[in-house]
This record gives sequence, C-alpha cells and structure tokens, in this order.
Amino acid sequence: MDFQLAIVGGGPAGYTAAECAGKLGMSVVLFEKNSLGGVCLNEGCIPTKTLLYSAKVSDTVRNASKYAVGGGQPEVNLPKVISRKAKVVRKLVLGIKARLSECRVEIVAGEARIVDRNTVECNGETYRCESMILATGSETLVPPIPGLDKAAYWTHREALDCKTLPQSLTIVGGGVIGMEFASFFNSLGVQVTVIEMLDEILRGIDRELAGMLRAEYAKRGVRFLLKTKVTDVDGNGPGEIRVNYENEEGHGSVVSEKMLLSVGRRPVMKGFGLENLGLELTERGNVKVDSHLETSVPGVYACGDLNGVSLLAHTAVKEAETAVRHIAGRGGEMSYRAIPSVVYTNPEVASVGKDEEALKKEGVEYQVIRLPMAFSGRFVAENEGVNGTCKALVGGDGRMLGMHILGNPASELIVMAGMMIEDGRKLSEWKRYVFPHPTVGEIFREL
Repeated sequence: MDFQLAIVGGGPAGYTAAECAGKLGMSVVLFEKNSLGGVCLNEGCIPTKTLLYSAKVSDTVRNASKYAVGGGQPEVNLPKVISRKAKVVRKLVLGIKARLSECRVEIVAGEARIVDRNTVECNGETYRCESMILATGSETLVPPIPGLDKAAYWTHREALDCKTLPQSLTIVGGGVIGMEFASFFNSLGVQVTVIEMLDEILRGIDRELAGMLRAEYAKRGVRFLLKTKVTDVDGNGPGEIRVNYENEEGHGSVVSEKMLLSVGRRPVMKGFGLENLGLELTERGNVKVDSHLETSVPGVYACGDLNGVSLLAHTAVKEAETAVRHIAGRGGEMSYRAIPSVVYTNPEVASVGKDEEALKKEGVEYQVIRLPMAFSGRFVAENEGVNGTCKALVGGDGRMLGMHILGNPASELIVMAGMMIEDGRKLSEWKRYVFPHPTVGEIFREL
C-alpha cells in the first residue's frame, strides 16, 4: 500500500499532522498502538483538567460563604468523578476519529515498525510512503530509587484512576504534573507532601510566581520539602509507604498511604524501529530536527516529545502543522519564542516568553513591571480575599520579552501576551485595543 505520508503515533502531533495533510489532499496513513489522542488525551492533559475542574467546584462550594451563598463541606463522589473523566475522554477520542475520517486518513491500530525511510510494517502488512512523521510521544521517567521496584507506587496513570481517596499522599517531584495532583488531592482533603530536589517547585516557571503558589498551598496544608533527595523507598505493607530522604538538615522520612512518582518524562525512542533510520541525535539523546522539524534523513520528520524541544501538547500541534506545510512545499518555520506554559492549579499560573533567570543569563537588559490582579474589577468581584500577580518583562526598547501571571484565568489570558511577544510588539501597544469591561484581561492595559 502506497501513501504520500506515513505517521507513527496518534497523539497531538500525529493526529494534527494527519488532519492537516488530509485537508491538503495527501494520502495519509496513521499508526497508533494504543488509543488515538496519545498520552495528552487519554492519560494526561484532558483527564487531569477534568479532575481538577471537579476539585475547583469543590473549592467553590467550600468557600461559598465568602460570596454570601450558603455552602459548607462538599461531598465529592470520587468514583463518579473518575467516571465523568472517562466519558470526556471517550467523547474527544471519537471526535478525533471523526475528523480524521472526514480527511480520508487511514488509521491502522497496531504497533508499527519502521523498516527504512520509505517503509513501515504493521500487523503483517507493508506500507510505502514518500514522507514520514515520527510522533511517538513520551513516557514516565522512573529513576533508579532503591526499593522502588518493591513499592506499590503511583504514576499519573494510576492516580487518574483511583476511586478511593488515600488519607495521605507523598508526591516525589514538584513539577507541573506533581503540583496539579497536589492541588487536586489537597482540595479533596488528602494530606499532601511534595518532595522536590531543586530549591523551588515548577522548574521553567517564573521563580517569583512559583514561590507565591507554593506559599499559597503551604497555607492550605501542603507540606513542601525542597532541596531534598529521595534516598530509598520502603513499602512497609498494605496502605503504607515510607519515603526516606536527605537534605541540608540531614536524613528524614515521610510515611503516607500512597506515593505518586512525578519526576519527569522522556521521549519514546525504542520499540518501533527508530534505529533503522540512523538519525542524528542531540547531546541529550533526542532526535535532532531543523526549523521545519525535518531530521537528518530527508523526508523524515520528528514532532512532539520525540525531539525533546518542548514537551507540551500545544507545541507538538504547532510542530506538526509546520512539518506538514514543509512537506507540501508551503514553507514556514517553527518558532519557539512564545510557547505558553500553564499550571492548572487553583489559582492557575501561566508564563510565556523569557523569565528573569533566562534574561540574566543571556545578559539582556530588561525592566520588571508588576501589577496585582486586584487592578481588575472583574478579578476582585470573583476572587474574594484572593489576589494574584501580573508580571511583565520588558526590553530596553519597550518590547515585551515575557509575561507571567498568577491568578485565574491565567490560562486564558496568556495567549494574548504570547501573540504580542511572537510579533515583537511593545507593551505600550496594549492601549491601542479596546477591552470589554469588566474583564480580567483589562489588566494588560494598566501595565
């Protein structure tokens, strides 16, 4: 069977590339060994946000009295929360299948194996292609912690399907995934401890805002152990795990009912014949690509987590679009200037562009402009007793270099700042636009 484009992997990069290529009239075959949507849709972005929204509703009910509404301690039916999560995922997976069907994409369910740059085998069949996109995604990184192999720990996958709340939970890793689960379980009344090797949570997010978020969750009862290394794990028996650690204060341990391992992810590089292509790799061991996402082998592209540039679903989507345009001869290059990062805690944190650490390292002149979110009347009306921060980093010529927001709905606001940064606009240009009043986004005009 001959196709113009073969795609290995059906996550955000894979299904986006398939849809884009199909709309351009290409013949496309997409291979996926598990479920369409990849980790993001099936056990990542969408499932976690579904759970987090239930937790946010719980928070709202608990704090209803602040808004002169009768509230109290909400009753959360966790099995029904998990069931709703599964329903949302099924609906979106069916939506992807429908879109790909409309674009006449052939979907092959099975484990693909690459033979060479023009040949893929799957389920005993051979598929020939003119171009190929590799979009195999990433997997949970499991560090070699002594005792871990004998402990019944969770990864994000098990945590997403738990139907009984533990009394206590130790989260190893204070990155985005770790903090989102800390937010979820804390909102449902679980005693949470977060252990992080670095001196601050949320690496890659503005340190000032990360510290503010950590302080907020510490007030809610989450315990943080920073600059702390896990030395070993002891599964003492059913319902108890002891996590031993060391830090500047010496040695200690945390005993909890469950442990969630969340120290990062790594690209999937094995199991599909990647070695048969002889691709050039980066110093970190990821597949090296150019600005069109093309690898060292002409006609072969690597999008999403496989190239290791930015392990974010929305980055993968843009990379896929860029790769397909290049295959179709329509030009365009990938830009990473304004890739937003969002932490869907409550409150949310969102960043785009450069942070202060990066600018200092690069020796770039910049100015910090901060405003409390209370400058927005809409924010004050909807966030009783809560504040946040809008922090802009501006270059010497007035152009926006970075934007960092703590406060809801940061995830919806950050895209406007990203557009300004991507287009090289000046902060003063916000005043050219008319914002509806009252909205939280109006705060940009006040900077």
